[in-house]
Amino acid sequence: MTMVRTTPPALPVRDRQATRALSPMLTRLAEERATGVLVREHGVLYLAEGRVVHAESPHAPGLDVLLTAHGTLAGAAWQQAAAQTPGPLHAAELLLQSGILPTGALELCHLDALYDAGYFALAPSSTPGRFRYDPAPRPGPLPSVPVVALERETLRRRLLLHRLWPDPAADSTPLIRADPAAGRAPAAPVTPRQRAVLDRVDGLRTAADIARNLGRQAYHTLVDVRRLTAAGHVSPTAPAPPAPVPLPPHQVTTDPDIALLKRLRDALEAL
Repeated sequence: MTMVRTTPPALPVRDRQATRALSPMLTRLAEERATGVLVREHGVLYLAEGRVVHAESPHAPGLDVLLTAHGTLAGAAWQQAAAQTPGPLHAAELLLQSGILPTGALELCHLDALYDAGYFALAPSSTPGRFRYDPAPRPGPLPSVPVVALERETLRRRLLLHRLWPDPAADSTPLIRADPAAGRAPAAPVTPRQRAVLDRVDGLRTAADIARNLGRQAYHTLVDVRRLTAAGHVSPTAPAPPAPVPLPPHQVTTDPDIALLKRLRDALEAL
């Protein structure tokens, strides 16, 4: 395998971590011009000759949702293409080749979905990534993205969310509306776009659930959620307290001071 060593350009993000790769493994794979699938804790990146051609994450709506939610493509057309192909990237290529969708519209949705899922796939992870060399991912008619461009955009998005509201708890936790009785009045009115998000806050849905319901990119929904949180309109639900662990039947749970006083009282009564 030919090793191509290149120095990525400096990332224009004013952050101490901006000069470090989000995934050293991904950087090495890009330098090797590897082809295959990188599986990480929060998503999957498909590489072809060292470039990202597709991304998926359980936290982000797929290309099918972005295409069909607002009438760009009929749901039946996507289902038919998906039934004839091994995956969403191939289904999109089939739709492009058949002329069902305009090239520009499909390419734009493809890049939106790639950057959206890629943001979550590159999130900090508690487990190491796994790469499977596989010739299936290949450069196709849809645009691919250099690894350095995906990392740069991911860093920019992280910084923006931090500036809007630094606490990430609302990103993955079911959301609730602010309680007026709690004493914190909302700081600002909401925009129509934010209103659509706020109307779907019910104590059960997470930001990812709301994004799928609206057919929007998950990251853009996170931006609205953080702004709504900063303005006092919503907040994350508090985690449930841990259930008490039952003690063995033989273990004494009486306060030792109370037990001592009881023994003294019994001794006095016996006199």
